[in-house]
Amino acid sequence: MRKPKITVIGGGTGIPVILKSLCLEDVEITAVVTVADDGGSSGELRSVMQLTPPGDLRNVLVALSDMPKFYEQIFQYRFAEGDGDFAGHPLGNLIIAGVAEMQGSTYNAMQSLTQFFHTTGKIYPSSEHPLTLHAVFKDGHEVVGESQIADYKGMIDHVYVTNTYNEETPTASRKVVDAILESDMIVLGPGSLFTSILPNLVIPEIKQALLETRAEVAYVCNIMTQRGETEHFTDADHVEVLKRHLGQDAIDTVLVNIEKVPESYMENNHFDEYLVQVEHDFSGLRKHARRVISSNFLKLEKGGAFHHGDFVVEELMNLVGTHL
Repeated sequence: MRKPKITVIGGGTGIPVILKSLCLEDVEITAVVTVADDGGSSGELRSVMQLTPPGDLRNVLVALSDMPKFYEQIFQYRFAEGDGDFAGHPLGNLIIAGVAEMQGSTYNAMQSLTQFFHTTGKIYPSSEHPLTLHAVFKDGHEVVGESQIADYKGMIDHVYVTNTYNEETPTASRKVVDAILESDMIVLGPGSLFTSILPNLVIPEIKQALLETRAEVAYVCNIMTQRGETEHFTDADHVEVLKRHLGQDAIDTVLVNIEKVPESYMENNHFDEYLVQVEHDFSGLRKHARRVISSNFLKLEKGGAFHHGDFVVEELMNLVGTHL
């Protein structure tokens, strides 16, 4: 039997949890990573060099690489605040930016670096051009820039992307559409709904490919609500937003955690952008997805509530096995 082809779409904080566990399975992996980040080190580098931001790509590269732990620590090292122009920049971001300048694009850089670091699978930026994320709120107000969205007090209605440095319609990176169409499974998330997952899905070519693919499309719903994005959201609300942006019921399966997050974790949360546990709404989910998998996917770590990659991937492998 051939290896299942699995494409994971999202940002550099959420999807590495899944990718690290997927690496242990006998599957062909493709990661499609958001390029709308405009804050911190990535924002500075994209502004100065007009390149697709490297930060999310860096984290995915580490997740899929077999590099020794010490190499990873070097690659992820962040310069101290007193280090002048280098302050706050992870060394890996500078390496990606340097190789991108040398080879003409971040896309080309990632293809070289995946070989250099012996990664399992392919890594593609969702677009070969840096994108600007726009959020339109329920009150009609529009915020421009991913890093600015959480600061506006309101509920997001929808998001869209534009090319940052030209007026052309955003397009998918080469090979991304083919990867989606040829996959046996597409995994969306986990990750920030409006700022990590949707910036990929609203690129017209990617949206169309998701509607056309015969792959099983699975969404890994967030465990916690997020400040400025999904406050007071149920899991069904998350899926309804995806449906609204994609235009129809493109989600086949939703994976939701139903293990209780201890109150102490929410009261003493070091990750202040996360608020409370997402409420489970099984009947609401069934309106938008053919299948709902409710289980314990919880991993409590470093003062935060995260997905346990092994538990999620176990369910994904069961699913893709029935789809082949």
